[in-house]
Amino acid sequence: MKIILFQPQIPQNAGNIVRTCAVTGCDLIMVYPLGFSTHDRWLKRAGLDYWEGVNVSFIDNLEEYLEKFSGSFYFFSSKTSTLYSSVSYQSDSALIFGSETSGLPPIFFERWPDHFVTLPMIEGARCLNLATTVGIGLYEAWRQQGFC
Repeated sequence: MKIILFQPQIPQNAGNIVRTCAVTGCDLIMVYPLGFSTHDRWLKRAGLDYWEGVNVSFIDNLEEYLEKFSGSFYFFSSKTSTLYSSVSYQSDSALIFGSETSGLPPIFFERWPDHFVTLPMIEGARCLNLATTVGIGLYEAWRQQGFC
């Protein structure tokens, strides 16, 4: 599976997500622009020595990437009602998460509204931490694959 971070802003979150990808065997794709340098000490510290075990790549345009992507993909957002646990993930699925500060641009919802899922939260809550959301979403997808 692939984890895609759309314009991530906080290096500690990205480092934590690298660790999650390392222990689950997922690739990590980050969409430019990033809100930090990939040489940032907080990014490296949060990811510790896991960076070398993860296939990390960077892309400029998520829309173009998804047009060519052959697997299934799901956007995680608080602005939909389809639960993340109600879809069937595949081993080639991509899980896409928005920026910590601005989420995902409306163009993705306009183009792929059936590809949006959400994690339940109490009424009035804004959102979960990005790294936490990635962990919850990825482990559900991985559970559906028998943790293989």
